Amino acid sequence: MKKLLLIAGVLAGGILRAQNLYDLNTIQTIEIQFSQANWDYMLDTATSGSEGYVMASYVKINGVQYDSVGVKYKGNSSYNASQVKNPLHIELDTYINQDHQGYTDIKLSNVAKDPSFLREVLSYQILRQYMHAPEANYANVYINGTLIGLYSNAESISKKFVANHFYGNDGAFFKCNPIGGAGPGATDLPNLVYLGSDSSLYQASYEQNSTYGWNELVALCDTLSNFTSSIENILDVDRALWMLAFDNVMVNLDSYIGGFSQNYYLYRDHYGKFNCVVWDLNESFGTFSMTGTSNLTTTSSKQQMTHLLHLNDAAWPLVKKLLSVPMYKRMYIAHMKTILEENFSGTTLLTQGQALQTIINTAVNADPNKFFSYTQYQNNLTTDVSSGMTSAPGLTNLMNARYTYLMAQSDFTATQPSISGIISSSANPALNSTVTISATISNANSNGVYLGYRYAVDAHFTRVLMYDDGAHGDGASGDGVYGADVPVNSSYIQYYIYAENNNAGKFSPARAEHEYYSLYASIPLIAAGDITINEILASNTSGMTDASGAFEDWIELYNTTSNYLSLDNLYLSDNYLIPLKWAFPVGTTIAPNDYLIVWADGDTTESGLHSSFKLSSSGEELILSYANGTVIDSISFGTQSSDISYGRYPNGTGPFTFLFPTFAAENMLVSIEEIGTESTFVVYPNPSRGQITVASDQENIQLIEIFDLSGRLVFSKTAQQVQQEQIELNSLDNGTYVVRINQHMTSRLVLSH
Repeated sequence: MKKLLLIAGVLAGGILRAQNLYDLNTIQTIEIQFSQANWDYMLDTATSGSEGYVMASYVKINGVQYDSVGVKYKGNSSYNASQVKNPLHIELDTYINQDHQGYTDIKLSNVAKDPSFLREVLSYQILRQYMHAPEANYANVYINGTLIGLYSNAESISKKFVANHFYGNDGAFFKCNPIGGAGPGATDLPNLVYLGSDSSLYQASYEQNSTYGWNELVALCDTLSNFTSSIENILDVDRALWMLAFDNVMVNLDSYIGGFSQNYYLYRDHYGKFNCVVWDLNESFGTFSMTGTSNLTTTSSKQQMTHLLHLNDAAWPLVKKLLSVPMYKRMYIAHMKTILEENFSGTTLLTQGQALQTIINTAVNADPNKFFSYTQYQNNLTTDVSSGMTSAPGLTNLMNARYTYLMAQSDFTATQPSISGIISSSANPALNSTVTISATISNANSNGVYLGYRYAVDAHFTRVLMYDDGAHGDGASGDGVYGADVPVNSSYIQYYIYAENNNAGKFSPARAEHEYYSLYASIPLIAAGDITINEILASNTSGMTDASGAFEDWIELYNTTSNYLSLDNLYLSDNYLIPLKWAFPVGTTIAPNDYLIVWADGDTTESGLHSSFKLSSSGEELILSYANGTVIDSISFGTQSSDISYGRYPNGTGPFTFLFPTFAAENMLVSIEEIGTESTFVVYPNPSRGQITVASDQENIQLIEIFDLSGRLVFSKTAQQVQQEQIELNSLDNGTYVVRINQHMTSRLVLSH
């Protein structure tokens, strides 16, 4: 119970810190301010690439302001110069190094082809159950004070995304969309067809988002087409099967399985395997009709689209080659069945859709530039809507009939194996021992039961046979209990079971490999508080450097005890929901009452301690924990200033406050006041009863920000390039605050009303 309470407290702290940009239950407010009167013309005429951005004076996200931001229109068929509401790409760091909750890119879709306003957000909500996929919600967008409308707000598939989900961002990375955009007659398609060894043959079909990778992509296409038996060495096949299953069930044809074989990403992780990530779901649930071999022009044709679409089509090798392997085909069908049963049985879809409608009803009604009427929006959850060039099946009308159709096909009516009674020979096996995992399996081939296991959350599963021979911890030979031995080479093991017969396969858990069972080794644990997160610097521009001479962000840990402590089996992460991001190297220790620095630069190839993630200067979380959920320490912090750290005072035990950085040394509270005395600005009176003046005789005031000592932004004002500004702070409670001017000059302020 104590462990659960600790974790609950950590999660609650993250929620209280700030409104999450992708909170599904809250409509975001995004305000864009252009100084250019002809901003729309500039966006319409901007070219592609970095020069395609138009500088906005500022962008506010839920009231938090970012100056000098790049904005451009995005999209292919959803963009039109004659419409007011165009899809938008906001890039916070085009001109200034800044981010919002770690996000630099915000992708906003204008819902041009979806009367329901549900397709994209609901589709991602379903997809995230089965594979890594973007978060998505809604945002009201204003430009120069005018409401443009309600947008869907989907997380960008960026280097931050792959770092969060694949624990690195320096691998080969491709957006699989034709460079010139997809359209009638397009022939350069990212369909993974092998075109030969010359990488230039592929460059019109894929957009490279990394500094290298063409040879690796060519090798993937070659292996898929010509050496399929080796495909698991270069592709995460299970994720590819989940993608194909999802696209087919959802009649999502503006995808790999559709006419343009597009709208997905490929990222090659540090194990050398490509991972598929689905993107752009605004035309799922049957709005897009082109399969590439036919056009599904009626709702009934979409309801009854074959689950084996492109099975024999060479132009879709990911389907043709994978599903030609009997095991992969049975896994694919098992994944489709799971999606169908969990999301489209009974009234599940209707309930999910109504829940989202409750959140957005008022905003949709108020949208002045929506592409469909409010009545069409209300109806399209259940009823087909046709308007102009758009024919959008009612979501439940499409999927209720599709569920009935697919579940009646022989591939789906075939009896699946039964998997039950999954146990391990030890609930907490000793490290470096061997544990036996067994399960009761029926209706499976004797050589068709497999255990998939791995030792790290970012690793790929190793699949081995399980046996019912009486020699693998499985009881008596032939008793229906299958077993396999697994070395306990890590503090935890993640595993699943897959069983098949000649006609069907089944996973346990059903969402494997995305979900799995966990087994934790018996290891010595240090007590919470013995090691603390003592100090962080989330924006290091002129302080200490790492061994390569770079100004990297850093995290300081402190050993509060008089003993040497081992960090073996401990993990550090910047996300409470993904706690096992980075493992300390075996043998890492902290001396008694001493400090340990971890460089938070995302470069694990450097010598020393370098985490797989970076810190966000706009605020995030840090958690130090074991794989079994035991939390040693955690913090949630707000916006940080350049070269000002955030640390505990008193050292090692006290609450967090802003400090002058004390790298691997005792934290000193007075340092921030010393910074204030060196500023070219003065803040007076100080202490103040509620009104202050910020003044300088050397530099114009552009931005005034005030933070409380938890790092939370409590006041922000953009000044008009003056050398003196008065502000009123009567709404703030008595206490000590930090005033930041122009994002770099900092001073302490005491309020005493």
